[in-house]
Amino acid sequence: MGWKYELKFPKEKKFVIIAAPHTSNWDFLFFILLLWATKVKFVWPGKHTIFRGPTGFILKKMGGIPINRTIKNNLVNTIAEKFSNNEEYIFLVAPEGTRSKTVYWKAGFYYIAKKVNVPIALGYIDYRTKTLGFNKSFYPSEKLEDDIQLLKAFYNSKKGLYPEKYGEPKFKV
Repeated sequence: MGWKYELKFPKEKKFVIIAAPHTSNWDFLFFILLLWATKVKFVWPGKHTIFRGPTGFILKKMGGIPINRTIKNNLVNTIAEKFSNNEEYIFLVAPEGTRSKTVYWKAGFYYIAKKVNVPIALGYIDYRTKTLGFNKSFYPSEKLEDDIQLLKAFYNSKKGLYPEKYGEPKFKV
């Protein structure tokens, strides 16, 4: 299909992967296929409503974690605990939290990585160049604004399938 990929994962056995931009259901499929091809075992959160019936069983087997976003569920602490209780743990999340345009990214991935001191791997899909993968990683610093600038510098050049739906990295603090 003409796509290229790059794989620059952190050396650590525990890390958070963010996948952006997330403007289409195809993004999820491409990331899942790439990670399966690399035999990387990972978990990912999804809206609880997609985990119903036989499809839900399959999605859970694929590493899916149902999240009910209508209630407070303390996901940061729950996932941080999983990191602490496992020798290897990779958590993949689309920080935009939806395929629709957002004003703010969900910052949970950042606070999880900071809490358990693991790197954040920058996963991306760029439909303009037909490239996807994992390019660089970083540990959250003490300066949130510097880290947001790093994310903007990396992701603002990536184009989703529907670029008008992309919400640049910005956190509600």
